[in-house]
Amino acid sequence: MAAMTFYAQKAANRRNSFLLAVLVTLLLAALGFAIGYAIAGSSAGGIGATLIAVILGAVLSLGSYFGGDKLVLAASNAKRVEETTTPQLMNVVRELAIAANLPMPAVYLIDDTAPNAFATGRDPQHASVAITTGLLQKLDREELQGVIGHELSHVRNLDIRFSLFVGVLVGSVALLSYFFLRFTWFGGGRRSRDSNSGNGGLQAIMFVIAIVLAIVAPIAARLVQLAVSRQREYLADASSVELTRNPAGLERALAKIATDQEVLEVANPATQHLYFTNPIKKFEERSNSMFSTHPAIVDRINRLRYLSGKAPLQSSDLTALADLS
Repeated sequence: MAAMTFYAQKAANRRNSFLLAVLVTLLLAALGFAIGYAIAGSSAGGIGATLIAVILGAVLSLGSYFGGDKLVLAASNAKRVEETTTPQLMNVVRELAIAANLPMPAVYLIDDTAPNAFATGRDPQHASVAITTGLLQKLDREELQGVIGHELSHVRNLDIRFSLFVGVLVGSVALLSYFFLRFTWFGGGRRSRDSNSGNGGLQAIMFVIAIVLAIVAPIAARLVQLAVSRQREYLADASSVELTRNPAGLERALAKIATDQEVLEVANPATQHLYFTNPIKKFEERSNSMFSTHPAIVDRINRLRYLSGKAPLQSSDLTALADLS
């Protein structure tokens, strides 16, 4: 029964993530068509603008595909490590890479006492895993296996590429909206309507729709991106259990990191979705709970406990769980 529940959970998360990605794509296409019709006053103009939006997304995707991981690692001050530097870490990464049937990823260390980790790259052959020194110091081997299994699951499930794809679509929506609103601010919309008065009524309606979409679409796309990120976190948790066969280690790791008060200084809103848990704590000024990139820790733990038939936890139980050896 636990195995059926496990695979059902993985299938549901994959399905939900795909549907959310389709929703962002449709939102980008709708925004492009509305803007094109509002400016040109014809369906041909709407189709042309939609093509421009798609090309914009493709160009941004290519840039991020080939260089995004290097930028993330550099922004995080991550330094590559070898076997002699951190033998236990390298041993854990290697054994779980074998279990996941993945090539050995490049391993990086971030000199920070806050426990956390992330995976990046465009595919399993070009993947990297970054771990903070705090993670090595504060977690035992089983807990470390749970975290590394989670990150390698992101690699195996192609979450690193999937998240990049959705992120680029969201960025394209934001850029398209920004350019249109700037165009409108400087009177471009009024001039385009005046130049095509024969179809002015419908064009004026589309112009209003385009303005509304340009304001609402970036917010909606961002919310969808966060929903995709949360679905992939659930999937990586379940996949980590598949690799380690030990949900208790991942449960304890989640609880320890959730109750740790150290602040990860190198994290920022652009990279926070990559980490094992949200590196920006609720008590920090840069935190925004409305745009949380990760599911609640208690929800993640309870999904793991459900797989093994354990009673769910309340928020007050996290400290007790973190104290377990």
